Amino acid sequence: MIKLQIKKMLAGSSGQMNLDIKLHIKQGEFVALTGVSGSGKTTFLRILAGLEKIDEGKISVNETLWVDTSKNKKMLLPQKRNIGYLFQDYALFPNMTVLKNLTFAKNDKQFALTLLEMVGLEELKDSMPEKLSGGQKQRVALCRAMMSRPKILLLDEPLSALDLDMRKKLQEDIKVFHEQFHITTIMVSHDPSEIYKLSSRVILLDQGKVTKDACAKEVLLKTSGSQKFSFEGELLEIYQADILNIAVVSIANQLVKVVLDSSQAKELQVGDIVTISTKAFAPTISKK
Repeated sequence: MIKLQIKKMLAGSSGQMNLDIKLHIKQGEFVALTGVSGSGKTTFLRILAGLEKIDEGKISVNETLWVDTSKNKKMLLPQKRNIGYLFQDYALFPNMTVLKNLTFAKNDKQFALTLLEMVGLEELKDSMPEKLSGGQKQRVALCRAMMSRPKILLLDEPLSALDLDMRKKLQEDIKVFHEQFHITTIMVSHDPSEIYKLSSRVILLDQGKVTKDACAKEVLLKTSGSQKFSFEGELLEIYQADILNIAVVSIANQLVKVVLDSSQAKELQVGDIVTISTKAFAPTISKK
């Protein structure tokens, strides 16, 4: 069980903001942190890992005190926290083989080989990082994060630079590690499908505050009235095809076309953030 109540002033997407979070996270949960850039997600991970200090608050894990500013105690050092951390950047040692990158983290060759086998990279154990694809490097980095058999795994958008097929493969690897090693996983992500697929709980941050905390279905599947789905995106173009007005909207990594009526075409402008929703399978578009 992770118990934390933290406060820290930091520079957010709209200037100075107070990161002010109180959470309890159960052992074995898979928590997805999401929200706009600058809302405090990465800072939250870095605080938990011991890479950043808080201004005020307390953090305890399984009744062991990690930080308590009220008692003016030194915080538990990062290397004492038994945390695995996976970044966007692979951060592999270029002069070491795949296997040595893992055993450098912890000298346990047999466990390193077991992890590489789990992600299908055992045959590349003697390869140098420069010979690997981006997806292979990230799988090696994931294995390295697991070498200490962490109780908590922190993932800071580790899949965002990968193509769709490789993201799906890494998602499966992360899911297997999470379930097989019974670890608590906290992942920063902006990918709705990734969040929906992996997480048991979604925490939405906005300007340093928790604005939603529920399962993925409740947070991601926005509904009102008889709407069946609702997604937000950026309006890239409005053009005419015969007598129809067509809007092109960017949603995540996909482009979607929606037919507009004449009044909508006049009200909307390129660059607007819009909501696409449907009632009875008839898509509609509206400005956010």
